Amino acid sequence: MCEAAETRHLLDWYDHHARDLPWRVSPVARAAGVRPDPYRVWLSEIMLQQTTVAAVRAYFDRFTARWPSVTDLAHAEDADVMGEWAGLGYYARARNLLKCARVVASDLGGAFPETRDALQALPGIGPYTSAAIAAIAFDQAETVVDGNVERVMARLHDVHTPLPAAKPELTARAAHLTPKARPGDYAQAVMDLGATVCTPRSPACGICPLMSACAARAAGTAGELPRKSPKKAKPTRHGIAYVAQRPDGALLLETRPARGLLGGMLGWPGSDWCDDPTPRPPLDASWQELPEEARHTFTHFHLRLRVMVAHVDTTSTPETGDFHAPHGFHPSKLPTVMRKVFDLARGSLREMV
Repeated sequence: MCEAAETRHLLDWYDHHARDLPWRVSPVARAAGVRPDPYRVWLSEIMLQQTTVAAVRAYFDRFTARWPSVTDLAHAEDADVMGEWAGLGYYARARNLLKCARVVASDLGGAFPETRDALQALPGIGPYTSAAIAAIAFDQAETVVDGNVERVMARLHDVHTPLPAAKPELTARAAHLTPKARPGDYAQAVMDLGATVCTPRSPACGICPLMSACAARAAGTAGELPRKSPKKAKPTRHGIAYVAQRPDGALLLETRPARGLLGGMLGWPGSDWCDDPTPRPPLDASWQELPEEARHTFTHFHLRLRVMVAHVDTTSTPETGDFHAPHGFHPSKLPTVMRKVFDLARGSLREMV
C-alpha cells in the first residue's frame, strides 16, 4: 500500500463531493472526531449487496427507526424483520442479518469486532463486507472492491481482461492505492467516484479527479471497460400460486421454509418451481385460473406463475398455511413476486384492503 498521487487526488475530491448518505459520517465530521456507528455501517453494507443506494435508503431509515441498535434488532421477531425487508430481495440477507445481530448481541456484548477476520466469522459477512466494515467503521487499512471499484480500476489502468477473470488483478491494483491513513474515507471515495463520475455508461471524464492518470482515457477505451464475459442465458421455470379467500375476507398465506428462495417470507401456497410443476392446491375448492401470469426474474432464472383464485367456506381447513384476517394483512410485507400475484388476483377478491 502507498500514498500515491492518485490516492491524494481522490481524497481531496471526496472531501468536497462526498455523497450525503444516511449511514455515512461525512469527511468533515470524521475529521472532527465523529466515528461511524458500526451497526449502521454493517446494516447498510448488507442492504447494499446487489442493491442500489436509491432502493436501500427508505429501508435503512425504517430499520434504524424501528431497531436503532444491534441489540434492538437481535430481539426483534423474525416475521417483523422479514416483513420490513419485503421487496428488497435476496432474502437470505435478512435471515443472516438476524443471525448476525443475535451473535453480536449475545456473544460479543453488542459490539462488532474491528478486524476483517473477526468480522468475516459472523453470519452473512463475506470477504467484501468484512473489508468494508473494517475500513469504514474502524479505519482498518483494508482493500474494499465492489463493482464501482472494479470499474474505476479497470479504466484507471486500462485493463482489458474480462470480468470475472480480471478480479485478482483489479483487487491488486486497488490494494496498491489503499492508504494507511483514512482508508475508510478512501474506500467510500472510490465507490462514490464510480457511482457519480466513472459511471458504466458515458463516464464524466472531464470532471474526474483521476483524469490525468487514467490510462483508458488516454487510450480512448474508457467507455468499453470493464469488459465482461458473456452471460449464460437464464432458464425459465414455471409454477402455480393459489390465492384462497374466505367470506370474511381472510386470505390463505404460508410462511415459506427457512431455506431456499424467499425463505422465511410470507407467500401464497403453491407448487414447486420447475419445468413442469405438479398442481398442489392447499384445499379442495373451485379454483379459477386467471388469464395473466405473474412473471418475475431472479438472479439465476425467470419465473412464470399461473395464478389460481378460489372463494372458500369459513370452515375450510387448508393442508398448508393459515388464514390471515384483512386487518392483519399488508401486501407491502410480501416479497415482490408474491405481491405481483396479489396484484393480479385483487380484482377477483372481495373488497378487503
